[in-house]
Amino acid sequence: MRINAKYPQSLSIAEKIGQLFFIGLPGPELDDVTFELIKTVKPGGVCLFARNIKSASQTRELLDGIRSASTIEPFLSIDQEGGAVDRLRRIIEPMPAASQIRTGDQAAKLGRIIGETLRRLGFNTDFAPVVDVINEERSSYVNGLRSRNFGDSVRSVTEMSGAFLRELRSAGILGCLKHFPGLGASQLDSHEDLPVIEIERSELDDIDLAPYRELLPKFHEVFVMVAHAAYPKAAFQSSDQAGRVLPSSLDPKVINVLLRNELGFNGVVLTDDLEMGAIIKNYGIDEAARMAISAGNDMLAICAGQDNIRRAHESIAEMLNNEIISEKSIDLSIGRILDLKSHIMQPLPFDVSRIEALSQEIVELKNAL
Repeated sequence: MRINAKYPQSLSIAEKIGQLFFIGLPGPELDDVTFELIKTVKPGGVCLFARNIKSASQTRELLDGIRSASTIEPFLSIDQEGGAVDRLRRIIEPMPAASQIRTGDQAAKLGRIIGETLRRLGFNTDFAPVVDVINEERSSYVNGLRSRNFGDSVRSVTEMSGAFLRELRSAGILGCLKHFPGLGASQLDSHEDLPVIEIERSELDDIDLAPYRELLPKFHEVFVMVAHAAYPKAAFQSSDQAGRVLPSSLDPKVINVLLRNELGFNGVVLTDDLEMGAIIKNYGIDEAARMAISAGNDMLAICAGQDNIRRAHESIAEMLNNEIISEKSIDLSIGRILDLKSHIMQPLPFDVSRIEALSQEIVELKNAL
């Protein structure tokens, strides 16, 4: 394994293309098919889901295997939020949902427990916290976010997410703010189709962007995950060739103008899963991958289909070969990715008794809620 790749020029073209991908794996073992996928794509990151997790020891063995098979230290992630999005419930006490947390101290404790648990299992990244704001007016919307955010106001989301993120990072796990620029006002689940969020720019500024404005200057070692949603009234989005407002994840104005220029974020920008209905139904994986990279995303999340991963990988290689995008532009993303990877902390020793103790801490936290 090469863990000292610090500069884009130290990587081959194949390695550079691979670093742009955050992929899912088919099952719980590093079998021949999975090993070949990793060796071929050379992904910058791998995200595990419930299908990959059967036991604590199996999860650690899988993650250690992925690390050994990778030529560059990979991000090893999971969506571990608690509640409805709890990938570890088979191996540890189910964790409370963010919406059940009432104080900053409780959010901090949840972040610490998740952080140590993940690091014991071999992870280095958690795609959490959700900083979408769901206030009373938005609470009736059916959008797949119910119970996934802290509190019901800008203040509560910001304060508790910050407390969670501080302890997560202190435990040695990289965090991720999602779903930029905010899905709280969505009335549709982007897993199913593209939400068109009919709010004005003033509401987006005052509510949805507020947690990012507060948290990003304080937390530099984080990802920002961009949502698949359109904001036709927000007056900053582009349209595609068919005249449709682009999904935020495929729009250079959202990433380069809003996130990077206005909010000043210079870290790694990651798409939400490009296989979600909001994208795959409207663009297809090949076009979506090309658009996402052209829009300024540093990494593309493709979380399930091996064929989709390979097709997207080939599409980006073709863009480079045909000079649709330049190696210099890719190097900007590679530089950000390698910089964040320099902050990866190695796993803690695998310790079943400590994981059992953390499980008991979850029980105590739930009893205190």
